[in-house]
Amino acid sequence: MIQCSKTGMYYARGQWVPADEQAAAALAAQGFTAEQVDKAREGTIAWGILQAHNHSGDAEALKLKFDAMASHDITFVGIVQTARASGMTRFPMPYVLTNCHNSLCAVGGTINEDDHVFGLSAAKKYGGIYVPPHMAVIHQYMREMHAGCGRMILGSDSHTRYGALGTMAIGEGGGELAKQLLGRTYDVARPGVVAVYLTGAPVPGVGPQDVALAIIGAVFKNGYVKNKVMEFIGPGVASLPLEYRSGVDVMTTETTCLSSIWVTDEATRKYLAVHGREADYKPLAPAELAYYDGVVTVELDKVRPMIALPMHPSNVYTIEELNANLADILHKCEEDCRALVGNDKVHLDLVSKIENGRLRVDQGVIAGCAGGTYSNICEAAQILKGHTGGCGEYALSVYPSSQPTMMALSRLGILTDLMASGATIRTAFCGPCFGAGDVPANGALSIRHTTRNFPSREGAKPGAGQIAGVALMDARSIAATTRAGGILTPATDIDYTPNVPEYEFDRSSYDARVYFGYGKGNYDEALRLGPNIKDWPAIDPMGDNLLLRVASYITDPVTTTDELIPSGETSSYRSNPLGLAEFTLSRKDPAYVGRAKEIRDLEAGRKAGQADGALLAQVQAVPGCENLTWKDLAIGSTIYAVKPGDGSAREQAASCQRVLGAAANIAVEYATKRYRSNLINWGMVPFQLEGPTPFGLGDWVLVPGIRAALESGAIQDIPAWVLGSEPRAFTLHIAPLTADEWQILLDGCLINYYKH
Repeated sequence: MIQCSKTGMYYARGQWVPADEQAAAALAAQGFTAEQVDKAREGTIAWGILQAHNHSGDAEALKLKFDAMASHDITFVGIVQTARASGMTRFPMPYVLTNCHNSLCAVGGTINEDDHVFGLSAAKKYGGIYVPPHMAVIHQYMREMHAGCGRMILGSDSHTRYGALGTMAIGEGGGELAKQLLGRTYDVARPGVVAVYLTGAPVPGVGPQDVALAIIGAVFKNGYVKNKVMEFIGPGVASLPLEYRSGVDVMTTETTCLSSIWVTDEATRKYLAVHGREADYKPLAPAELAYYDGVVTVELDKVRPMIALPMHPSNVYTIEELNANLADILHKCEEDCRALVGNDKVHLDLVSKIENGRLRVDQGVIAGCAGGTYSNICEAAQILKGHTGGCGEYALSVYPSSQPTMMALSRLGILTDLMASGATIRTAFCGPCFGAGDVPANGALSIRHTTRNFPSREGAKPGAGQIAGVALMDARSIAATTRAGGILTPATDIDYTPNVPEYEFDRSSYDARVYFGYGKGNYDEALRLGPNIKDWPAIDPMGDNLLLRVASYITDPVTTTDELIPSGETSSYRSNPLGLAEFTLSRKDPAYVGRAKEIRDLEAGRKAGQADGALLAQVQAVPGCENLTWKDLAIGSTIYAVKPGDGSAREQAASCQRVLGAAANIAVEYATKRYRSNLINWGMVPFQLEGPTPFGLGDWVLVPGIRAALESGAIQDIPAWVLGSEPRAFTLHIAPLTADEWQILLDGCLINYYKH
């Protein structure tokens, strides 16, 4: 079904040539010169788009400027506040502010709508585009209105992916968007490019989520595409309608790749034409000779309905395999969940859901940028028509991804058919993706065509004795399962012929309600600030010597951003840095906030001249530190995690630690570039550690001379010491930094950097 090459590969006039010792001769036999082979990296689609947006003059060290940006209402207040504090006067590019995350949350009284009003006032003041609540989820709006061939878009959401429309899109933390608003660049080493070579065509009942989950299962754990660009090519692309491609594409985020891009063709042109933007089309394809750092071959005809069991999109099985080994697989999943949640008071019981050899699920959801598209909902309705899920516990909810999508489905009677089958229809809302909508009952298993199924992502609170699980599936198999009354059923078991009516895009709802203000800012207009919208607190520059206390010690193989700062109702406090910080690690390590505050208080005491003499004596016991005084030190907290940062682009995963006094993270590796960038933009040193961990929870770690080390560039072997009765030496390092990143760390955060 899916194979990954063991070497780099040349794509030579549609044929694959391994990049081994015989490659030169094989390519020469096809008529390629040595110069063409040397420049084969330049033959990818990604190369051309990246270089067209590169302002560095160096093809290897990229400084990118984007054509447009997008944020939603969990992130845009903080981004605007950061850019405003750093000197922004106007939006220099189309910047779309959507309100699709907290539009249905009631937590905190007026604070959600206060943020929406702030967003509209920012769009009016700085010249932006404002999409009101319930109009569209962020990525559907960008597909419909902004993605185009050869473009680049930056979004403050990790699932910013529009590759199927010929757009290289990247999801990053808010700091990177603030840089673009200030006319600066997104700096990154030229990424590798991995080809995803599609062959064949999917069989009826296999949808885009099935293809995506199969790919994620093959490449996530081995890091095959980590921080690389996935470039979709091959004869199988032509078999996929454009929305199907987008459904696969949006899930590439879960592979930890940097971005994605697809070849474009008549299906791409037609989609853009239907949306009134045919001029945004141009053909994109690899050159006659292109070099790829690897190839993922996907035989589409062999993909079968898939399921990603709790609690990660890479925990994948075919539904057929799961049904054949239910007890064993579910028991293993239970044990994995128990270890991941780390709370003996809760236990996700899946085995008890087996009825007569079949798995009963409790809820179905089709929603968001992945599931709520026109074609997914059409096929789900076709499978379900004339059948119901019954009047028991099982229920199906469907969230069309935009008002134009809902209008088209309504005109055709498809929503009526779904409602007649017992499904409830909701407005465009990202809630089921992050725990603010359709939260399952305690102990329930929900099947969802959404983007993620991380721990507590569905909204349960293990600390309060609650647990629930989400399994990711395609809309087609969710409909088949609904038709079976909640008994897990692959859509390939249903005898039907997919029939998706031609889509007609009607933008009248956007014309009526979206504020289109790009280039028309009223720069003297005041921002509307609600009582929960706070400025960022002052942050100090980096000290000469860093004294860290380990405030959380996490040994899970991977730590998600949802564990660092929970999503769901907590994100209603997103515009209040100190308020949101109270939830930091609340589901993973509930004592963290208290520990971090104690350490922050010690730093405040140090500044006030109130110091712990015994602790200073331990510092002075370190060789070379005999003369250090409290004035020479800066105290901060740190967390240790094996591989933190998988998942969301939300910068709050870092900023919440920072406002609580954190000065660093220590990790074996960082799961994503975006989390590491978030740490840097908030002035937190992204230390890495090789070998055994020499410290534990509550230990003090001294990093003497850290400022001088950064100023000199000596970041590969940084001396550090674990304090105690006898100091113990070990070594930290920092992965390469750009010149700007160096200075941001020294200045203490991105805001300070721009002020200076």
